[in-house]
Parts: sequence; structure tokens; C-alpha cells
Amino acid sequence: MVALEDGKAEDIVTIDLVGKSSIADTMVVASGRSDRHVGAVADRVLRALKEAGFGKAAVEGLQTCDWVLIDAGNVIVHLFRPEVRAFYNLEKMWSSEIPRERAVI
Repeated sequence: MVALEDGKAEDIVTIDLVGKSSIADTMVVASGRSDRHVGAVADRVLRALKEAGFGKAAVEGLQTCDWVLIDAGNVIVHLFRPEVRAFYNLEKMWSSEIPRERAVI
């Protein structure tokens, strides 16, 4: 979460997936102001994960940076440009937020 905030990600939402899906325990959804900003925030998150000992996370979407998915095992991070985020509306699909204090990133 700190890496997202330090990178000035916007509208950060954390969704608890426990009991809803086996893909991860937590999903984090955030926005960047532009494709360059999304890419920069993704790089920051990837560096933070590596420095924290989580190794190399799987990443998709860095080529265009409209939507970058970072799969860090128990945590999945989705970074969007605002209009792409509004189109897919993952928060509505997965609903129920968890407090930021319980977030791992």
C-alpha cells in the first residue's frame, strides 16, 4: 500500500477475497492519471515487492499501461487509467472493501 501511496496512485481500494475466490486473499485496485503514471506506479510496486522479499511477481500489461496486473501470490494489484477502470468496474464485481490497515501493500 505504501508503494501505491508513494507513487501517488489514486482511488486505492482494497478488496478482501477470502471466501470469495481461491486466486488470492486480497485484491488492490488503484488508478494512475495516465499510461505513464500507471507504468511508474507499477514499477514502484514491483520494486517494493522485490525489496520486501516477495521475489519476482507476475506482471501483465506493462506494454501499454492501460491496465497493469501484478500477481504477487496472495495479493493481486490492478492499476488502471481512470477510463479503463470505470469500464471494467472491478470494485463492483468483487464489492466489500477492507480497511487500509489490513492491506499488505
